[in-house]
Amino acid sequence: MARLPAFEHPAAQPGGGASMTGSSMDTTTVLPYAGSRASTRTRRLRAWMMTAPIDVAALLAPLLLTQTYWRGTLFNAALAVSFFAAGGLYRPRRHISILDELPGLGGRLLASGAVVAIIAALRHDSVLYVSGFMRGVAFSAGLVVVGRAVNARIVLLARRRRWVEHNAIVVGGGPVGGELARLLRRYPQYGLRFVGAVDVPSRQRLGSLPLIGTLDDVEQLVTMLECEVLVIADPDCAEAELMEALLRPASSRCDLWAVPRLWGSRSLGGHQDHIGAFPIVKIGDTTLTGGRWRVKRASDVLFAVVALVVLSPVLLLCAAATFLDGGRGVFFRQERIGRYGRPFQVVKFRSMRPADEHEAQTTWSIAHDRRIGPIGRFMRRTSLDELPQLWNILRGEMSVVGPRPERPYFVEKFSVEYPTYAMRHRVPVGLTGLAQVSGLRGDTPISDRARFDNYYVENWSLWLDIKIVLRTVTEVFRGAGR
Repeated sequence: MARLPAFEHPAAQPGGGASMTGSSMDTTTVLPYAGSRASTRTRRLRAWMMTAPIDVAALLAPLLLTQTYWRGTLFNAALAVSFFAAGGLYRPRRHISILDELPGLGGRLLASGAVVAIIAALRHDSVLYVSGFMRGVAFSAGLVVVGRAVNARIVLLARRRRWVEHNAIVVGGGPVGGELARLLRRYPQYGLRFVGAVDVPSRQRLGSLPLIGTLDDVEQLVTMLECEVLVIADPDCAEAELMEALLRPASSRCDLWAVPRLWGSRSLGGHQDHIGAFPIVKIGDTTLTGGRWRVKRASDVLFAVVALVVLSPVLLLCAAATFLDGGRGVFFRQERIGRYGRPFQVVKFRSMRPADEHEAQTTWSIAHDRRIGPIGRFMRRTSLDELPQLWNILRGEMSVVGPRPERPYFVEKFSVEYPTYAMRHRVPVGLTGLAQVSGLRGDTPISDRARFDNYYVENWSLWLDIKIVLRTVTEVFRGAGR
């Protein structure tokens, strides 16, 4: 078969990445690639942004015919949409087909219809009333199916015209990665624009998919190429090495898809999505995005506002005590590293005055420093010096619960010494955290703190936040601070 020189990537290659010009590949692997018509704005679109409104409109359509059953119609719409969401019908899909959706969609429409039918029969004795209401439910169910079919056609058209697509890096330079790259370049209906592949350097050999970098370059490439999707395609590395690269702040913001390693030897009947003949699985988000982030942010703002109002007398007393203890300069501001490695100024009540800025930035623990007065020591022991950070929470720089923010000097130092440390910056830093309520405060092992912080990131729930806040309150009253 004819050979063609490897294509040159438009972006500059990062340091340490393998050159793309040093190998060749089949003409079937590198195909002519039309320029993307997707703008920054359209790349942010997701299929569910159309699907959910269409579902709601279809389920509420009976109200256009009659308002007699408006309560039942509203309840049916809310119940059906809840069933759809719980069943994953709003999750992103690479292969879009109404025939693939029909079994799950039909089953959930029948389930919601059965529930509202039972409730309607229990609440109304009139057979005529119940039958009229159920005709409206059946009508809306049919409209949902029609709406989904129309939506699928629109999404496929937008993808094929490259109006909506998302930049994707394939993680894996072997046969699986090469075939996926070919499919993505040839078939735009999957909604992904292949921009390059990464793997360990040993995969850069004759006949394999040319690489634009190694696993160590993933974070830099994600930023440089405005990548939104990472596709794991059997990379030649250990899982621990792979996850270390994928969970860094920049790359953790990408949607993560994976080709299961055993797909060729076992049937994966539970996996419905695919690219070509490759089954592909959406990996759960390892960072707070979308609805989860909005829930957390709303709870943070509510907590901060209520806390500032309720604790205003305590804040005034702390400010007065700090002034009497050390004079002017009640607040202490210091640069810390927040979500995705962004710096911000944290605000605290001053408990001592450092000799200079270098000391403030590079001294790890001051728990036994003689310059801390009795008032400062009490505030540190009870964590009252942290209360001004409620202002940081209102500004969106911090959260109520999250990994504690650290100074740039130590973030750089610990990120080198502990590979998983940087992964904790996938979420906003917090006023309190799982590590702190687990006894990891002050001069305790950084590796243990990082382990607890990353567990929190990957297992976040609103109830977990509530538990940590309650445990923090207990710690404060026990005086188990620093």
